[in-house]
Amino acid sequence: MKMLLAIARLIDTINGAIGRWVSWLLLAAVLISAGNAVVRKVFDISSNAWLELQWYLYGTVFMLAAAYALLKNDHVRIDIVSSSWSKKTRDRIDLILHIIFLLPFTFLMTWLAWPWFWASYKIGEISSSAGGLIVWPAKAAVLVGFLLLSAQTLSEIVKRAAIVFGYVTEAAETENSTEATGH
Repeated sequence: MKMLLAIARLIDTINGAIGRWVSWLLLAAVLISAGNAVVRKVFDISSNAWLELQWYLYGTVFMLAAAYALLKNDHVRIDIVSSSWSKKTRDRIDLILHIIFLLPFTFLMTWLAWPWFWASYKIGEISSSAGGLIVWPAKAAVLVGFLLLSAQTLSEIVKRAAIVFGYVTEAAETENSTEATGH
């Protein structure tokens, strides 16, 4: 279990770093969006490439931040129901549902994203919009996003199992996770 927890901490560290880094992409997307709007209004000039770049950046932020959101326990859940449960019950339910639903979903999406990305990359797919960008980087973001989410799901399963089965205490795991993510 110690080795699995060490791997989980490594995954947490990687996804923590990526999550913090990807926030800068959001700033870039906002600046590009604002710049594009100003240029369009002031000079009456526009480009589909700038619009697509915004979409690519927003999509990349969403895909790469999903694993970070899971790491930080900021994903969507039904708090009205789960807030009345004990921490032990929430950990057990998270463990079971991560294994039954989240892990198969992330593995399936990764498996499906690979040929979708690879076909686009091989042909050098370009957007059908006039002045559009190459498409494969956006598809690569989907693939990488699901790879990171799959890894983070495995990390969460290991950490929840360690807590549920008594290998570590919640306080010890929280401390390790905080050290790994730099928060």
